[in-house]
Amino acid sequence: MDSKSMDPYGQALLDFHNGGPSATITVHRDDGYVSPLPAAVFFRKPAGFSDIEKDAIELCTGDVLDIGAGTGCHSLALQERGANILAIEISPQAAEIMKQRGVAKTRLVNVYELHGGPYDTLLMMMHGIGMVETLSGLDRFLRHARTLVKEDGRLLLDSLDVRRTDDPKHRAYQEANRRAGRYFGEIRMQFEYKGVRGPLFGWLHVDAETLADHAGPAGWECRIIRQQEDGNYLAQLSAKSGSISRGAKPRGALP
Repeated sequence: MDSKSMDPYGQALLDFHNGGPSATITVHRDDGYVSPLPAAVFFRKPAGFSDIEKDAIELCTGDVLDIGAGTGCHSLALQERGANILAIEISPQAAEIMKQRGVAKTRLVNVYELHGGPYDTLLMMMHGIGMVETLSGLDRFLRHARTLVKEDGRLLLDSLDVRRTDDPKHRAYQEANRRAGRYFGEIRMQFEYKGVRGPLFGWLHVDAETLADHAGPAGWECRIIRQQEDGNYLAQLSAKSGSISRGAKPRGALP
């Protein structure tokens, strides 16, 4: 994903952080569907976490890499529990906000440029896996993520089975994807804030069965920790022993 696509998101977070409680991102899907995304969502405290987020926090062990950490709400919760955590972001505004909020270790970096670790736990919350954009992008990410964890490491992520909806607009979008030869959970959208739109980018909502199908060849075993009626779920991917690809780059000390 191009970091420029996240500029409206980052500016909205910055405005909220600086005292603008009404800051709201407008999400434009490429079929014309529009939805609001309040910046306040990214500043929740642990008491406001969903059951999925609470489960994920409980499952985090050892050295943790928070991928797409946003404003650091999950990193801060883990720090309070004594975890050694590195939070990474591609949004400069979000990375700066994390520092100001007290996240001890942060980096402005694309995960594909990161070769540190190895980590015990990789964490991707709030549908952060969506940043891979497509199923082929998911394959690329899962292979790279496998090189970042220890032999008994894990990847915790949440996503959404978009088929669990009665909204005719969403169902029509899924059907249009199928007709175009795309996976039904591949979304194309733009962020807008204060009249400024970023570039169009892809976002992936992957159902649990498809995630499991793609996890195995990349060196992971997939287990669904929590499945909700609305399609949201938490998955734990556990590294298969000896399954790191030969092309993996060597890993150094934990940053």
